[in-house]
Amino acid sequence: MKKILTILIAFLVMNMQSCFAQIEVLPTMQSKSNTQDRVWVGSFQLVWNDFINKIIFNPVRFREGMPQSVIELNKQLFSTDDLSEKSYYKYAGRVTKKTKKTIAKSIKKKFKETSDLLDKLDLTPRNDMIIVYAMLKKNFEFIHEFDKLGSSLFKQEQPAEFFGISGTSKKALDSGVQVLFYNSPEDFAVMLLTKDDDEVYLYKNSANKAFNYLYADMLKKEKMYTGDKTFNNVDELKVPNLKINVEKAFEELTGRRIMGTNYVINQALQTVKFDMNNKGVKLKSEAAMTVMTTSLQPEVEPRMFYFDDTFVVFLKEKEKKNPYFALRVNDITNY
Repeated sequence: MKKILTILIAFLVMNMQSCFAQIEVLPTMQSKSNTQDRVWVGSFQLVWNDFINKIIFNPVRFREGMPQSVIELNKQLFSTDDLSEKSYYKYAGRVTKKTKKTIAKSIKKKFKETSDLLDKLDLTPRNDMIIVYAMLKKNFEFIHEFDKLGSSLFKQEQPAEFFGISGTSKKALDSGVQVLFYNSPEDFAVMLLTKDDDEVYLYKNSANKAFNYLYADMLKKEKMYTGDKTFNNVDELKVPNLKINVEKAFEELTGRRIMGTNYVINQALQTVKFDMNNKGVKLKSEAAMTVMTTSLQPEVEPRMFYFDDTFVVFLKEKEKKNPYFALRVNDITNY
């Protein structure tokens, strides 16, 4: 008898308006966290990329030490190359009296959206303040609208509303699911097909690893799998509705002067709204940094010109091409 495929995604189901304390927003896919429920969206990385590439033209470094998040963000492992142009909007420049209006008007025109973030930023017009902003917006439908399966338990104790494919579902729904692998009832993955270019991967795995590790692990298992990758009429799909609305202030980045510049990060914020149900997915994420310039000269990293090991001395007359004396010093006891 063929296996019964049951999908239970390892996220707590959140149907409340805000869940700031329960779900942690991470700056990169490589970020590690002890929080069980966590989310990453590339909007903050887009902001960081523009700050490096358009404002300071170097990786960010702090004299007081480098948070792991900065090390990972500096790698720029996610960029606009991973997105279609229609799915994001970016802005970088001095904060003027028109800045807020310009951004709000632009996202309204492109996405028919309003901002959840702009009112949280200090956008008082001033010549010494820079803003770098990004919005990432996705709204797509599954290739078939899945059945609503009603309420049941997640992790055998948490009530949730589910959608998917049951024994009574129309066979046409099967074509909306692609099996990546099925190693056991606790280790499997599928892809849900959409009407657009977006793909939804669901991987059941309880390992508390970083997102980049889990994604690579899923692809590795898919490549190794030699079983049936067709979703059959005896298979079943069960996925909880997911809805989150979270925000994060990256406090480890703020109030610190960037080495080699006169910039201090004033604010670093990100918001995430995600909604997945039987019809499809809606995602809206904003990120922004405001950066102040100081009146101090750019901080210069000290260089140690210590001739305390082997070195060479040359003597040359002014305006002449070649030196007339050369000395290599290796054993100071000879002098």
